[in-house]
Amino acid sequence: MKLITKYLLTKYLKYFFIILLSLELFFIGFDFLQYGDSLPSSANLQLLYILYNGFFILTITLPLSIIFAWIVTLTFLIKENTLISFYALGSSKKVVLFPIMMISILLTSTLILFQNTDLAYAVEQKNKILENKFFVNEKSNILLKYNNNFVYFQKLYPLEKKAENIKIFKLENGKLVETILAKTAYYEDNRWHVEDATIISKSEIISWDTSKINTRHEKSLYTLDGFKPEIINNVYKAKIEYSVSDAYYTIKLFEKQKLNTDKIRAILYSKIFTPFMVVALLVLVFAYSGRSGRFFKAGQFISITILVSLGTWGVFFLLQKIATADLLVPEIALLLPIILLFIYSFIVYKKRIA
Repeated sequence: MKLITKYLLTKYLKYFFIILLSLELFFIGFDFLQYGDSLPSSANLQLLYILYNGFFILTITLPLSIIFAWIVTLTFLIKENTLISFYALGSSKKVVLFPIMMISILLTSTLILFQNTDLAYAVEQKNKILENKFFVNEKSNILLKYNNNFVYFQKLYPLEKKAENIKIFKLENGKLVETILAKTAYYEDNRWHVEDATIISKSEIISWDTSKINTRHEKSLYTLDGFKPEIINNVYKAKIEYSVSDAYYTIKLFEKQKLNTDKIRAILYSKIFTPFMVVALLVLVFAYSGRSGRFFKAGQFISITILVSLGTWGVFFLLQKIATADLLVPEIALLLPIILLFIYSFIVYKKRIA
């Protein structure tokens, strides 16, 4: 690693962690002061609330910290004439910008990896604690279509991956051909394991003399491959959250059922693509910054860049809400603005940096 690169990363990461920790503590503390009286008296639940809330806030503060740390680092480099010294030693603008871009991509990718875990449901868990429903994990009277089946669960326990009093109605060519009745079922190995099932089927050809109802019992059978409890649980929510993998899987499942996937695509795009807007902002902030500290107006530079960064983040947050409300196709609401932002930053990069 070059000495200049090491120096830049040390400075940048120091400011990044200071800003990130400050924003996290501020928002967590403010939220706790606002809702502390409504939390359960249990210290364990209060700690869980803070942890879940901390990760939820991290999805906002991490992208902002990436760009704010770069603004502070640039201000220091320019005011102390360190940046112009780098240029005098033969370093190009690309040498200065490249390591910051790489570390920002790494940090953003780490956040996306976390969004592929159970932490993606942090806002749901913290709300359950706030509403004193953390230990209430039950959905009632669920009826859904899955492939050629209509599935009814009287009780669903998503965390335990368990269902009670289930009925599965199998259709062929629009006609009911088989019904599976069971008291309990468990989701394991990517399918539902039904215990002590009663299977009722009828003859394919209906006639007065030969037609009859066939009933048999199965101590154990597997059915509904890939019908995840998390997906069943989210279908019945007005405000839904998905991890990256669950969102992708749900989109594929809904497409097979010919159901609308706009809202879920919007959630997936906002988790994967929207955070990378900071990479484009890093380029733009650097491109429009000064070189020498003699004519550099630090206050004006910081004010404008922070305002632009917050404004850009606000616009994408608004577009995400518009897309999830089905007011605009997510490809237009989210992907198109991201692409346009990167095109603009690339043009500026070629003109002012490369």
